[in-house]
Amino acid sequence: MSITKATITALAIAMLSFDPAPAQQMDHSAHMPSPESDNIPREPGQDAFAAIAEIVEILRADPVTDWGNVNIDALRAHLVDMNALVLSGAVETEQRPNGLAMRVSLTGPAGDAARRMVPAHGPVLAAETGWTSDVEFGVEALLWTVTDPVGKYASQIQALGFFGLMATGDHHRAHHIAIARGETTH
Repeated sequence: MSITKATITALAIAMLSFDPAPAQQMDHSAHMPSPESDNIPREPGQDAFAAIAEIVEILRADPVTDWGNVNIDALRAHLVDMNALVLSGAVETEQRPNGLAMRVSLTGPAGDAARRMVPAHGPVLAAETGWTSDVEFGVEALLWTVTDPVGKYASQIQALGFFGLMATGDHHRAHHIAIARGETTH
């Protein structure tokens, strides 16, 4: 297919006569549901962005927020760790009579995240559940052993596995707001 001078001229005239102003003047608010509507998404985007947006909203609504200590970058770094650990973490598990032993690779970003997160989460998990949580570091991996001294919850521990155990407990939300406020956590 060859393009003629007439075709090029016609396209140029069409482009010159296009007025983008009507598109720029469109009233987007006419298409937006009210915040009270059930038709508006609950989360404003990707999960880490949504978590940060929610915390920023909480901080801005709190009149005693000490803006000199707020550290959203630290919260973001923690959310990056969480993402790396969950999406790229390499874990081998071995059932134990009362729980589970998990060998977690310490290589790459997921390993760096495991190095920071597992030793911090283990004692919190133990305090919230009554289970034992032991972390031992090796050169290439850490060994995290979680057991129920009574043996009643061994099948739950085994079914949850590494990722479920890392997500167990209701301390994460408070932990995230504390990080954002610049408070020492764990």
